[in-house]
Amino acid sequence: MTEKTESFDLIWGAEAIAKAIGKTKRATFHLLENGDLAPARKIGGRWVVDRRLLQRFFMGEAA
Repeated sequence: MTEKTESFDLIWGAEAIAKAIGKTKRATFHLLENGDLAPARKIGGRWVVDRRLLQRFFMGEAA
């Protein structure tokens, strides 16, 4: 019996997310707080996003 496991490639924190999308930390935090980066979630007071979902979001594959 084989189990299929998915690994997560998570980006933690507004600063790291900013670096991944090529924006300033301030601009990214604004986008996050306004809900403009839909795949991102706030967990334990920190922003987090799965890298694949973020890429799909910017490629227009996720709404």
